[in-house]
Amino acid sequence: MARTTITLPTELLEELMVELSAKSKTDAVIRAIQDEIRLRKREKIRSMAGKLAFTKSADQLRHGDRRIG
Repeated sequence: MARTTITLPTELLEELMVELSAKSKTDAVIRAIQDEIRLRKREKIRSMAGKLAFTKSADQLRHGDRRIG
């Protein structure tokens, strides 16, 4: 884990801690960063909707793996 010194508005950090029911400032900031990363990844996946072409049907994908038998 890396140590970092940042300056945050007190009111903002207090509100974050209340909203997340965080036990510490560190916990609140870590959870907020994790949430932001997760949301951005989800948005990237959503932006790909309709841009991928599948060459197999859903049934082929479910049952077509010859390795399984």
